[in-house]
Amino acid sequence: MELRHLRYFVAVAEQRHFGRAAERLHMAQPPLSQQIRQLEAELGVTLLTRTTRRVDLTPAGAAYLDHARAILAAVDEAGEVAHRVAAGRTGRLTIGCVGSATYSLLPALAKALRSELPDVEFGFRGEMLSPDQAAALHDGSLDLALLRRLPDTSGLTIGVVRRERLLVALPQEHRYADRKRLRVTELAGEGLVVHAGSGRSVMNSLVHELFEAADLELEVVHEVAETSTLVTFVAAGLGVAVVPEPTSALNVPGVVYVPLVGTPGVDLVVATREGDANPVLARALGKLAALAR
Repeated sequence: MELRHLRYFVAVAEQRHFGRAAERLHMAQPPLSQQIRQLEAELGVTLLTRTTRRVDLTPAGAAYLDHARAILAAVDEAGEVAHRVAAGRTGRLTIGCVGSATYSLLPALAKALRSELPDVEFGFRGEMLSPDQAAALHDGSLDLALLRRLPDTSGLTIGVVRRERLLVALPQEHRYADRKRLRVTELAGEGLVVHAGSGRSVMNSLVHELFEAADLELEVVHEVAETSTLVTFVAAGLGVAVVPEPTSALNVPGVVYVPLVGTPGVDLVVATREGDANPVLARALGKLAALAR
């Protein structure tokens, strides 16, 4: 038995006439009659009663018609699902973001993806440190990561989303709050609030490198895991912080941002698993590139 036998039978059962069914199927009537006889022979039951004027369903044929329609509908649905998956219009994707991207890029990206791909199940994880995102890519709990460039990117495909300049986040009452720009050397003696250390944060390593290059001692007063906490600590007057420019999107009252000049800035990169052929991922990367432009 093949699917064509079911399609032929449904056409005859619905038309109640071999000639009209043959026209609907764009085939000659004799082969159609032969295919229906083959189906009945394989099943061992009579599905249709034939007269010179019309064709009627037997009780067995009426029951078989219901199931044949359901089978054909399921096959058509399976094909449609396969096409939707191949086109990246359905599926699942989990996206992670470092703190500054969580506030500046994630809202627009999430809105665009959910609008363009309403049948895709998206998961979003914000305020993730870069090494944690890399580990999540490797274990499959993330599919796309917006993070800082890591020393070890083995097994990952990396692309630069944008270069972000660095700012100094200062309490509103700080003596530098009205400055147009600052240099690293002017942060000598300042207590800094930084992201988690011990290799857990790329920004932590970057701040240490900036101070080492300027031959300054870094005075860390607080280490935090989340960018929102870091900025809140600055607002509370607990220290100053070096942050990527998009962090200013947080708009925390009591914080002033001053450009840190003489530094190259820091890249926001997108990372995926090498060889990941998920069509939804390809569409998400395209939308991300459009937003970044």
